Amino acid sequence: MTVRVQTEPFDLTTEVAALTAGRTDIGAIVTFTGTVRGQSNGRPLASMTLEHYPGMTEAELARVEAQAHARWPLQASLIIHRVGTLLPGDGIVLVIAASPHRQAAFDAANYLMDYLKTRAPFWKKETASDGSGDWVDARESDDAALTRWET
Repeated sequence: MTVRVQTEPFDLTTEVAALTAGRTDIGAIVTFTGTVRGQSNGRPLASMTLEHYPGMTEAELARVEAQAHARWPLQASLIIHRVGTLLPGDGIVLVIAASPHRQAAFDAANYLMDYLKTRAPFWKKETASDGSGDWVDARESDDAALTRWET
């Protein structure tokens, strides 16, 4: 299990190779990469700024990652979440779930992303091309997606 909160870009291929090096017990690897969109609510975006509380954020992400390992037979996992000012097209988040079987890897990756979209302690501000900015809240649809894991 690994959690990183960082300002630097990540490379999917490098991260998957590092997570699976020397492993023959993994039969399925599911990845999700989230990127900054070029527009939001019909307006062009110039950037997105993500803030967090160092230490608290990593501990909370590690806690939810441990929950995923308790629910599914995962052999390995990784959460990378970027902070700072990001531009359209930049990677924001990378989730990797590795398991002997594909369904567990898919479910764990979905669970982790549903949590990250709604409950992870990050604050996001979108800045439009005209310079105006808005803080972003979780959408109701994201909250609804997370409730499917409560049973």
